[in-house]
Amino acid sequence: MTTRPWIVDDDLWALIEPLLQRWPEKAPGPRPVPDWLCLQGVLYVLYNDIAWQMLPLELGFGSGQTCWRRLERWQQAGVFDQLHRVRPRQKGGADTGPSPADRRKPGSKHHLICDGRGTPLKGISAAANVNDVTQTLALVDGVPPVAGRPGRPRRRPEALLGDKGHDSNPNRRELRKHRILPVISRKGSPNIKGLGKLRYVVEQTFALLHQFKRLAVRWERRTELHDAFISLACSLICWRRLKKADS
Repeated sequence: MTTRPWIVDDDLWALIEPLLQRWPEKAPGPRPVPDWLCLQGVLYVLYNDIAWQMLPLELGFGSGQTCWRRLERWQQAGVFDQLHRVRPRQKGGADTGPSPADRRKPGSKHHLICDGRGTPLKGISAAANVNDVTQTLALVDGVPPVAGRPGRPRRRPEALLGDKGHDSNPNRRELRKHRILPVISRKGSPNIKGLGKLRYVVEQTFALLHQFKRLAVRWERRTELHDAFISLACSLICWRRLKKADS
């Protein structure tokens, strides 16, 4: 990680810029802060977990309110989900609830689906007391098209691995309808052999996600803004891996 990871490099900006809505040429009022500066302000908050109003003005990213409103605008337009799809390839507000692990304090938790190498494909947040099994299909449906081979980009994996927290016969039936093999341990039965080693891949990806300090503790009351940070963080993890593989 560089000393200033919130700086957007030229290659990444070349992917993001076409996804952003253009401002009208003759919009009333003062000229808006450029999008690439606002994005760096959003990343500064994501990496350092500071309040929006504490964003240093001397960095030139605009005010915290400016960056916050720009993030809201981009999330509504689905910018970060689109970024996840177009990246180059090698060939106490809503959704909070009493945490069962923290003396029932209101909170939320992250749910994640990744590939066999730990590359995050989709991340979402839900109340801390929401059962993992209720989010399984939402994660599968959120997987973006994966290109890189001739033909139509794939959206469905061949198999889905999960621990006993995802044990559900209705989910298994739904996955099979989508031609996805469910490899999920059943409650009351021994774990599927070797699943623990594969489960570690997901935990490792969670650790990468929570290196973004803004995701360690949720401050946003609105779920869609917190999910915007999750989606942006997942895209950055993918981007780093691709850059590392190319170097």
